[in-house]
Formats: sequence, C-alpha cells, structure tokens
Amino acid sequence: MSRIRSALLPVLALASLQACAEPEPTVEVLRPNVLFIAVDDLRPELGAYGNPSIHTPHIDRLAEDGTVFLQAHVQQAVCNPSRASVMTGLRPDSLRVWDLQTDFRHTVPDVVTLPQHFMRNGYHSAAIGKIYHNVIPDSLSWSEPKLHIDGYPFDPDAVYRHPDNTAIQEARKAPIIEAGEESRYIDQYGQWYLKAASTEAVEGGDELYYDGAQTDVAIRKLEELSQNDQPFFFAIGYYRPHLPFNAPQKYWDLYDRQTIPPADNPSVPEDGPPMAINNMRELRGYSDFSDVPHPFDGGVSTEDARRLKHGYYASVSYVDAQVGRLLDALDTLGITGNTIVVLWGDHGWKLGEHGSWAKMTNYEIDTRAPLIVRAPDGLGRGARVAGLVEFVDIYPTLSELAGLPAPGHVQGMSLVPLMEEPSHPGKSAVFSQFLREGIWIAPDGIEYMGYAVRTDQYRYVTWVDQESGEIAARELYERGSDPGENVNLAGRPEYAQTLAVLEAVRQAGWRAALPKH
Repeated sequence: MSRIRSALLPVLALASLQACAEPEPTVEVLRPNVLFIAVDDLRPELGAYGNPSIHTPHIDRLAEDGTVFLQAHVQQAVCNPSRASVMTGLRPDSLRVWDLQTDFRHTVPDVVTLPQHFMRNGYHSAAIGKIYHNVIPDSLSWSEPKLHIDGYPFDPDAVYRHPDNTAIQEARKAPIIEAGEESRYIDQYGQWYLKAASTEAVEGGDELYYDGAQTDVAIRKLEELSQNDQPFFFAIGYYRPHLPFNAPQKYWDLYDRQTIPPADNPSVPEDGPPMAINNMRELRGYSDFSDVPHPFDGGVSTEDARRLKHGYYASVSYVDAQVGRLLDALDTLGITGNTIVVLWGDHGWKLGEHGSWAKMTNYEIDTRAPLIVRAPDGLGRGARVAGLVEFVDIYPTLSELAGLPAPGHVQGMSLVPLMEEPSHPGKSAVFSQFLREGIWIAPDGIEYMGYAVRTDQYRYVTWVDQESGEIAARELYERGSDPGENVNLAGRPEYAQTLAVLEAVRQAGWRAALPKH
C-alpha cells in the first residue's frame, strides 16, 4: 500500500467554552495523487470515442473506469497557447499567448500554474516529456528539475532510427555547424531544420523512440513517488502522434493501410474565407512533403494520404501502449485507488479533412480533443458527458477532485458536477480562437485573429484584421445538418438573425455561457 499522506488537517470542534474542554483528535486526511497525461496532437480518434478502426485498448480501459467528455474544446488549436491555457487556467487573450514563441511568464509572470497550485497545497510535483511547449518549459511548476533521458535531445520531437532519415538529419546539420552555431542550438532549437521523412517504421521495442523510453523512466519515478510521505502530481507528456509519425513496426502492423477510411470531406469549405484554412506549413517541414501545395491549390496524393493516416494510427496505438503501462504500474504499486488520472490531447488534428493536414484552425476537427478523467472513488465511472466543456476547465476540476479550492484567477469551471450527473448540459457555448500570423499567415499577408463560438447548434467564427480592428470575414456552420463544417452559411440572408445572436454571445463572453445553477 502507498504511504502517501497529506499534511495533517486538524479538525477542532469545541463542545463548549469551558476551560476544561479539549479539542477532538486530529484527523488524517488522505489526499489523492494526480497522474496527468498529455498527448500531443491527439484528436478523438479512439475506440472510446466511437472509432472502430483504431486500436486503443488501454485508453479505452481508462475510459471505461472514468468519465469521457465527448465535447471538450481547446482554447486555441496549436501547442503553446493551448498548453499554456490548460496549465494556467487562463484563456489566450488573458494570457496574451497566441503563438509558438511567447512564454507566458513574460506576459503573466506571477500566475500560479496547476502544478504550482498543488505544490502550494502539500504536493510534490514532477514532470517528464512535453507538458508545456517543447522549448518553453516552466521550472516554477515543478518541485524538482524536469526529468531528462540521456541520449535524447533537449527537444525529442523528431527522433529517427532508419539510416535514410538519420542521413538526411546529418546533411541538414552540416550548414548549421559550418555557420558556427553551437551544437546546443542544433539540439535545442534546430529540430525544425533536422526533420527528415514524415513517417518511419523500424523493427524494435518501444524504447526505440522517446515515448517508450520515457515511460520506462516514468514507471521508475512512480515507484519512487509512491514511497514518499506526500501526495504527488506527476505529469507525463507524450510526443506522438505529432509528426513525424515514427513508431515501432509492430504498431504499423496492427493495420491494413487499404482499409483505413479516408477523410469524408477532403475539400475546403464552400464559401470559406482564405484565412480560415491552415497553409500546410507544418507538413511542408518534412523532406517528403517539402513542396506540398496549399489546400486551395491541391493536396496530397491518395497514396500519401493513406500513408500519413496509417502513420497517425500507428503512433496513437504506440502511445496507447505506453498509457497501458502506466495504468498497470499504478495497479502494481497499489496506488490506483488513490490516484486521479487525467488524459488529454492538446488539440485536434486534420487527417485530410478540408484538404489539410495538421491543426491550426478554428474548425471543430481542430478545437475538439479527447478528455478523460478517472476519479479514485469511482465518481463518474463509465460516464459519457455530451455537454459542452473546455480545456480551461481542467484546472478547477482537478482542484475540486483533490479537495483544493481553485484560485480566483481561473477562467473555467469544475466538471465534477458533470461527472456526478452526466446528463448535465454543460456550458451554453464554448470559445476558441486562432491567430493567423507569422509562418501560418493568411494568403493575403494580413494577420487575423479568428474568434470561434461553438453552441449545440452552430459554429460561428469572426475573423478580425489585427491592424485595423475591422471584421474581415465571418463563418457560420449548422452542426446538425453539416457536422463536417463544409458549407459556410454566413453570407446567406436568411441567417442574418442567427449571426446577430451569435455575435452577441461572442461579445458577452465565457462568463455568460456558464451553467446557471
């Protein structure tokens, strides 16, 4: 049994005000641990979310014992803003983090992050893998330095084992070295330039790639943490299924490529504005797709689309196996009954939908991501919540499950009431946004902020010119008749009143969308 105990919480009840009165005995309260599992680029492509074509038995097992949030939406569909929002409980406009470069400690330096909040309440916090954005770790969030694995770069985003791919990496290193850059630059920030093929399958064990190797380390860390006299908050961040889709051959062998279903909406949305579609810059960073065209100008071949989707599925199954090892470790250590487990993807990912690959839009395919929470007391066991929720809700939810008050700055709500009553309607609307700027800039070269409102019936997006402040375009999709968001209705006169109502919802903001109770 675990010896994890919280600090003692005295419960002093005075029976009377007489001098001889004595306090009741001190009561020892058992605080639950938290196993916090982040998965990069994981969309709800899981058996637990109704996909019979993918092999995810271990995440499905977690879902059977926990609560599955079917309509959980991120605040921004790209790594850094999404993760910063989850970890601080603040929305992108409050954080002023909208891109891949901004460190939230430069914009809100004193914000108390989720693991910091647990640390302040007697927890030991530790982390391995990708929790914050790759090259923007937050040392203040952890009780100890973030775990590192020898033999892997600072940012193990693109690790290759096939000789053809390692040769490409070495060739790309050469001009960086010749330019006099330090090796640390190559290791820490040069990964973008060192990415070879978009997929790789090599025979070998799970430890061939970082996610398997880090699970070995994470299990040893769980053993250590389980022997401490304080509860733990342990965060483990998996890199797959982010590109490149590199996984051991055995996970590729789970699938017949020809039977993997292609995207059923491979065309850009009808009447969709140009800034709404991502420009394929992420896929173009790989050697085998360096000349892939913009979705408006074409797309990948059918053969390449099948290969990419096969690689994504193999990568998801690879990570699923690692999640299974973590769950088994909790059982072996005897701490399952006192450990909250939360698994989340930082945003969705397009697998050919709208002619695109990657994330970075305001469409449902990118803002919706898996969120599964397993409470140690069985709360919400097997529940499937259809109500609208947001990833900014993770912070207050874990706080309540651990018996901690959420800090006043948090801009989400606890999802515990939905775990108690899965038919709870959730929020009347959820809010996402995306800044089309920099390397993701729109075809006309202007920067736009897109604000999305998702209700049970509609998705409404307003694109604002960042320089002039003028509304440049609107999008409206009717979810019931068009769940793939393929036809923009914003320009049709009969929807003028609907647009006005949804614009009012956007202006009212997230507080107005909270449940009334």
